[in-house]
Amino acid sequence: MDCTLQIFLNDQWVDCAQIELNSGLCQWNYLIEHAIDHPNAAVSLAEPVDLEIRAASTLPAFVYDLVPQGAGRRFLLGELDLPDGPDADFPLICAGALNPIGRLRIAEAVNYFDAHVERHADARGLPRMTIDEVVMRSTDFAERMFLHGMLGTGTTGVQGAAPKYLLTRDHAGLLHGDAVLPDAEAAQHLIAKLPRGSSPADAKVLHNEAAYMRVAAALGIRVHADLPALHGDVLLIPRFDRIVRNGKVTRVHQESAASILGLRGFDSRPSLFEVVAGIRKVVSNPAGETLEFIKRDVLNLAMRNTDNHARNTAVQLVDGKVQLTPLFDFAPMYLDPALIPRALRWYRPDTRAELTDWADVLAALPVPEPERQTLAAELNRFAEQIERLPDTMATQGVDHDIIEFLTQSIDTQTRQLKALKPLEA
Repeated sequence: MDCTLQIFLNDQWVDCAQIELNSGLCQWNYLIEHAIDHPNAAVSLAEPVDLEIRAASTLPAFVYDLVPQGAGRRFLLGELDLPDGPDADFPLICAGALNPIGRLRIAEAVNYFDAHVERHADARGLPRMTIDEVVMRSTDFAERMFLHGMLGTGTTGVQGAAPKYLLTRDHAGLLHGDAVLPDAEAAQHLIAKLPRGSSPADAKVLHNEAAYMRVAAALGIRVHADLPALHGDVLLIPRFDRIVRNGKVTRVHQESAASILGLRGFDSRPSLFEVVAGIRKVVSNPAGETLEFIKRDVLNLAMRNTDNHARNTAVQLVDGKVQLTPLFDFAPMYLDPALIPRALRWYRPDTRAELTDWADVLAALPVPEPERQTLAAELNRFAEQIERLPDTMATQGVDHDIIEFLTQSIDTQTRQLKALKPLEA
């Protein structure tokens, strides 16, 4: 089996790499034409453009950002009549990676969608939804979305356990499946996110996600200029991997921390020290992005967002600058009925002992001493904002019982940050 990877450059999709899977060996390489014409357009920040042939027993790490997960994966497994498991990943990208997050896609997945449209004439008739239709989700709407919308709205190209649809708002304000609306008609790109399950706790998590994002914005964390908005039990999240300018759509390079670290599959749990080291290798401002990353983790701990796996952190390349993406998937995940644990932790690089105090984490960070002092000083100042978190959360609409529950974790983070003192020069 083989497939062709495409990258979006200069308003068009360009063939850039070939992936071949044969007898348990996966080989991939950049196409010669792409290497000559676009030497700076890499498929991954960890895989510079060259003419080498890479070989491994699994798919390359960056491809796992394209592998369908959640509802889209379940849909495609049924369509392809495949049992679930790692062996399904390659056929799933060949059928489902037609419109993923970022600027990459699989050419064969586009062909699969075109064939799907030929078999189901109304697959392109899905568009022109109002927000009320999305929120109400009538029986007819739900049936059409299952039969056709999983592909047409890009559900197979967005990861995570919660049901999500990629939608595009046209200039008249109506919503379309992202894969079916031409770029020239696009005004805004959105993710419609539904509760992970049917329990009251699932609804509570989703209903507080928008408020959590407003809290992050109030504390100066990097967030998208357009914040999520709740409509009934549907959270509409403006996308930051798409930029609409002058009637054209720019697809932003975006990839997960897992991809940067070369992690294959979905079960790896690197130390957060490893994640920081990987991010520092590719971002334009390592010191600034390290501080941003740590502040986000302070909030994760204070506000009990336990779902911190390596694909919930990503970087993007915008206007020649590589940085952490705006914050996403930030919610009170401690409430989730699935009891989602904090997957990534600060395991000391030499002993693998877990560090739980910020003074110990900073002491173990492999950064220049002046930067360590700056981190300590900035985090010490951040303590004032963390101490005021209960008031900030109340102002931004977080449920009162959540605020009450978080008292202890907020106090712990405040105490640790206040104890940080920059070292004397």
